[in-house]
Amino acid sequence: MRRAYNSVMALPQLSTCPQCAAPYVPHRVCPACGYYKGRQVVTISPKAKA
Repeated sequence: MRRAYNSVMALPQLSTCPQCAAPYVPHRVCPACGYYKGRQVVTISPKAKA
């Protein structure tokens, strides 16, 4: 009975980035543009196409 609640797993909530409008996890750097709280924290290089 104690393990019955483990099957009710929730997906993480996503927010939209104010810079690029890509979905991202709140309180994390946006993986698409590298911005966090209105400033660029990580430089994202464009991905090479194969």
